[in-house]
Amino acid sequence: MTDPRAQAGGSFVLDGQDVPFQPGDTLLRAATRAGRYIPHLCWSPEFPPHGSCRLCVVRIDGRTGAACTVAAADGLEVQSDTAELNGYRKTMLQMLFVEGNHFCPSCEKSGHCLLQATAYEMGMEGPHFEEFYPSRAVDASHPAVLLDTNRCILCGLCVRASRDIDGKKVFALAGHGLKTRLIVDSESGRLGDTDFTLSDRAASICPVGAILPKRQGFEVPIGDRPYDKHSLAQIAAGAESEEVP
Repeated sequence: MTDPRAQAGGSFVLDGQDVPFQPGDTLLRAATRAGRYIPHLCWSPEFPPHGSCRLCVVRIDGRTGAACTVAAADGLEVQSDTAELNGYRKTMLQMLFVEGNHFCPSCEKSGHCLLQATAYEMGMEGPHFEEFYPSRAVDASHPAVLLDTNRCILCGLCVRASRDIDGKKVFALAGHGLKTRLIVDSESGRLGDTDFTLSDRAASICPVGAILPKRQGFEVPIGDRPYDKHSLAQIAAGAESEEVP
């Protein structure tokens, strides 16, 4: 049964501060609108909640839940920025780093990578676990886009964007567990054999460096990129908008 407190607007308490919400808001959507940062990788305001990365886990009135899926309700007591939850998030991030091949110093997405920036935010200093170094494909068949699945974190954002916004269904997730992988819906399995274009929303939504435009590498120098200048919490609070052009 839906909590009646979620039917109308109101406010909940997040880490000791009131956060207003609108009818239909989740905790994460309301917090983001209010400029409050809750770590996340798979969530986007463009889509319904997915709940796959589990980084947005919070404690709600003593129980835990994903902030992207839990409906905001008046009077809820929510904790996010605690040593326990941030420690859990850091472990999840360390697992993501070792499950793929992430070489930040040489990656074009460095400084604009949500995975990298979240690791900094959570104080991650190393992978901690033994790295898998999986064998993953790099698909350069498309004339305008490089698909490098070494960096894919299986957030599903490109799958949803291609399906729900672009109306093309270019991408899908296949397999189970550690064998889960991003695939391309074409007879050859290559991106170049689809109707994918650089203007598709799926081409720009990737939070890491798995989908990159060709011939645009390092146009914005390292050091001048969004996450080089501000932390994710600062950006959520509007730090970028306060800069003088």
